Amino acid sequence: MIPWVELDSAEAPGGKERLRLKQRGTEFSIMLGANELMNSRLSGSEEALATLTQERLADVARPSILIGGLGMGFTLRAALAVSPKDARIDVVELVPSVVRWARGPMAELHAGSLDDPRVTIVESDVAKIIARANAAYDAILLDVDNGPKGLTVEANDALYSHRGLAAARAALKPNGILAVWSQGPDARFAARLRQSGFEVEEMRVRASRSKRGARHIIWLAKTPA
Repeated sequence: MIPWVELDSAEAPGGKERLRLKQRGTEFSIMLGANELMNSRLSGSEEALATLTQERLADVARPSILIGGLGMGFTLRAALAVSPKDARIDVVELVPSVVRWARGPMAELHAGSLDDPRVTIVESDVAKIIARANAAYDAILLDVDNGPKGLTVEANDALYSHRGLAAARAALKPNGILAVWSQGPDARFAARLRQSGFEVEEMRVRASRSKRGARHIIWLAKTPA
């Protein structure tokens, strides 16, 4: 068995734990304390976040997309694969080290996606970017923390509150899509989406590309026309 090697660490937002980047052969893992936040072998649901959204944007010319959370880049790469050449994709990442890892140890995994001309990388809090956007995006894709039931930063909860959802709705164009990834179901969050004026689909998707293993949740919430 090839042992895990810790390549780097960074202070996590909130300062209670450190993010640790680990590698074992060609496999990468990002840990928060003893909790694994993401693994390079499990990309299926993050990819589905992008592909399911793009299916609902198929008739949109020059789509403008916001991705909250770079992570290991699965959502970004999937979005680039299915988006037109004139799309604009803003990727907002709170932790600068995650961007640095994407350009360094995990550069092969990211496969040049950060340098695609359609992509702008923004090192900031996605909630701040959403709050100052006004009908700017056709889609907002949130893969922040573990979903509405946050693990890393309590402040992330604000993204999924009534106020946060109202801000997301204001940042979207008519018929815009708010797509939210979650490790598991959350009936209260689904109710908040509907209470915030969205039409909601809830999808269960595999964590990996195989037909086995855990399933994650993706909510696809549409704004009125």
